[in-house]
Amino acid sequence: MLNHLHNARLIAHKSVLPSRLLCAALVLLAAAGLSACGAKEKKPGQALASVNGEEITVLQLNEELQRANVQAAQQEIASKQLLESLIDRQLLLNEAVKEKADRDPKVVQAVERAKALIVAQAYMQKRIGTIVRPTKVEVEDYFNKNPQFFSQRKQFDMRELVIASADMNDQLKAAMDAAKSLEDVAAWLDANKVKYARTQLSRTSADLAPELTAKLLTMPKGQLFIIREGDRTLLISLADIRDNPTSLAQAAPQIEQFLFNKKNKDAADAELKRLRATAKIEYLNKDAGGKAAASAPAPAAANAPAPVSAPAPAANPPAASSSSEANDRGVAGLK
Repeated sequence: MLNHLHNARLIAHKSVLPSRLLCAALVLLAAAGLSACGAKEKKPGQALASVNGEEITVLQLNEELQRANVQAAQQEIASKQLLESLIDRQLLLNEAVKEKADRDPKVVQAVERAKALIVAQAYMQKRIGTIVRPTKVEVEDYFNKNPQFFSQRKQFDMRELVIASADMNDQLKAAMDAAKSLEDVAAWLDANKVKYARTQLSRTSADLAPELTAKLLTMPKGQLFIIREGDRTLLISLADIRDNPTSLAQAAPQIEQFLFNKKNKDAADAELKRLRATAKIEYLNKDAGGKAAASAPAPAAANAPAPVSAPAPAANPPAASSSSEANDRGVAGLK
């Protein structure tokens, strides 16, 4: 969902970096800090603290403030908390070096991967440059060309019984076929001592894959169907389908962000396509490469301009508890 971009930063704003960011320190220790293990180089910038002889500087603190995107009003409090976080990180780093964690093959591999991703990202950002934001005309054009996501948007209300996939058998399928409602199915599960949980969710045609939306629109209210999701199976009843349109004014901010992300992705894909066209790429392991790998689209660099992960921006995001389940299910398993 496009409106979830930068969610981590927003959380940081509200909580003012709680618990001295110890979790973040652990992550950064593994991903980046160990790349400097064993080095005693003088760090640039005015020293703010010393941890067993290792200095923590103003430049390091400013980098953390920038990454956290701390607001001006919170700078003073956040600076103190982030300095403590940097001290915690240095303590962990010192102990990691003592125990030679920096020489662990898995850690070395993770550091090399992080380094490669950061350098690749820096190149891509430099190459692409500043992408122009979509104009109002572009936003309105997208709105008008995709009525199914906006002016003709539908909402699907569904009720679910969630069971373990191991409990799904021919007898239960037969009971589903004979049932007139989800309550009939629940009664069968109770009678056969099958454990289940009840859930309910609502999705719009802007949230779902087009194929799933098309399938749901053909179903009458009350239709029962089954979807398997790994070790769990969903027994679903389509409770209601109703109109849920949204206006251009409401959808415009998310459409703009969606189109901006798409421009970034298209620019990144174009650069990767150019590089692939001029490079000599050989697949030395037939199982790992071959025709399938050669014909697959090139992935964008990690943390490069945000990829487009949905056919359209959703005007009203679903509740956090239901995540993106319906979109992940697709149409496989629909009865």
